[in-house]
Amino acid sequence: MEFAKSLSGHDKNQYYFVLEKDAENFLLVNGTNRTLEKPKKKNEKHVQIIKKLPIEIEEILAVEQTNLTIKKAIKEYEKLMIQN
Repeated sequence: MEFAKSLSGHDKNQYYFVLEKDAENFLLVNGTNRTLEKPKKKNEKHVQIIKKLPIEIEEILAVEQTNLTIKKAIKEYEKLMIQN
C-alpha cells in the first residue's frame, strides 16, 4: 500500500492512492474525481511515492479499498501531516 503526492500539473500537492504501477507510470485514485473506475495515469517522475504510511491509514485501507475508504484515508493522512 502506497500513497503518492503529485509534484506537477494542475493537481500539484494532491495525494493519491497508488492503484497500479508499471515501469514508468502510475494509476492513481483519490476517491472523488479520480475513482477506482477512472484512475489518473501519471508519469513516475511527476509523483513522490509515500511508502511508509501511519498505522491508522493502513487500518482504514486494510479492510477494503473502495472509493469511500480511499477518500477517508487520504483525508486522514492530510490531517496527520498538518499536525506534524
